[in-house]
Amino acid sequence: MPNNGKKKFLFVSKEALIGDLAWKIRNEGYDVKYYIEDKTEKDVCDGFVDKVDKWEDFKDWADVIIFDDICFGSIAEKLRNEGKLVIGGSIYTDKLEVDRGFGYNEMISAGINVIPSWFFKDFDEAIKFIQKNPDKYVIKPSGEEEEQKELLFVGEEDDGKDVIQILEIYKERWSKQIKEFQLQKFISGVEIAVGAFFNGEDFVYPINVNFEHKKLFPGNIGPSTGEMGTSMYWSQPNTIFNETLLKMKDKLKQSGYVGYVDINCIVNGRGIYPLEFTCRFGYPTISIQIEGTTINWGEFLYALVKKENFELKTKKGFQIGVVLAVPPFPFTDPDSFKRYSQDATIIFKKPNLDGIRLGDVKLVNGDFVLAGDSGYVLIVVGTGTTMEETRKTVYNKISNIIVPNMFYRTDIGERWFTDSDKLFAWGYI
Repeated sequence: MPNNGKKKFLFVSKEALIGDLAWKIRNEGYDVKYYIEDKTEKDVCDGFVDKVDKWEDFKDWADVIIFDDICFGSIAEKLRNEGKLVIGGSIYTDKLEVDRGFGYNEMISAGINVIPSWFFKDFDEAIKFIQKNPDKYVIKPSGEEEEQKELLFVGEEDDGKDVIQILEIYKERWSKQIKEFQLQKFISGVEIAVGAFFNGEDFVYPINVNFEHKKLFPGNIGPSTGEMGTSMYWSQPNTIFNETLLKMKDKLKQSGYVGYVDINCIVNGRGIYPLEFTCRFGYPTISIQIEGTTINWGEFLYALVKKENFELKTKKGFQIGVVLAVPPFPFTDPDSFKRYSQDATIIFKKPNLDGIRLGDVKLVNGDFVLAGDSGYVLIVVGTGTTMEETRKTVYNKISNIIVPNMFYRTDIGERWFTDSDKLFAWGYI
């Protein structure tokens, strides 16, 4: 590959998600430009990477164009048809993630085992269904409201009465927004995800095995967030990957997708039950993966989009990433952000940025300062040969950081000590 300075990467973001990867590529010596669509997030990554006001003006400048989220699929396909090198979604993969009913049927057609699920557009019909079929269920909105993580509800009562109560509330407050939703039979077990990079023709190995922590508070309590932290390790293809993601290879290839793809599952002694696809970089997953590899990421992404062979060199052991946040995260409340968090300076007691990955921050006179209005501050990543060592490493790094009103989960990686025994006994690791 030519030297770093001759390759140009254009990052296109809707809500300032991909700045950390852009910063990594820029620090490797490549030319980087970054566009953010959301007006409230425009200042994110100021000072870390070069920003542009209109990404279309730079599509011919770039050697590689990288889209950070779903909803860009049709644009990415158009650019690919023009001969551009694009990492990002396709119309198919956008629908695969957003439309739960479509994703469910695609799993079935690919020969993947699925959890019994029913799809409704009418709340009364769903309530009648549960009354006739009392059981424990999970409510999952589909379509655009799928991104409203706080609307996901996991029932706890065996007769489904708590789910009926929630459906009554959603009927009153969310019926105009929620056009379709999924009722999924509750399956107990270990939640685990497998993911891999896909180069348009095949997966790049090793795969990534990860454990998400979506609830706001330690102990898996509180509202769902995008993600409060993740523990992970790299692996050769395992049973879970072979029975789920690998079966999607031909469909992904046909769609032209290039990028990272992940499938979240519940597994137990009876089987593997996939939950949902993520057809994009994961957040904070990509930041943890940066710390969990020993590769040149610019070289890797260029090889990925060119469909060239690449040895993905990864660190042995485990990685943990913990999200540091401030109010109003995980909710959107610009007034609260201005009152509690706007322009707050991040203080590092010792000048050590090892394992520090960017959230919604900017660089002002050499200081890390909060930007945007989400309250998603930093991702702190630790690595180690054991999960316990990795936990100690990441939380020691966090103790070096001061941010007014900062909060984070203190239990990321803890559940490994019970989950790993079960996964081993069931033959999944």
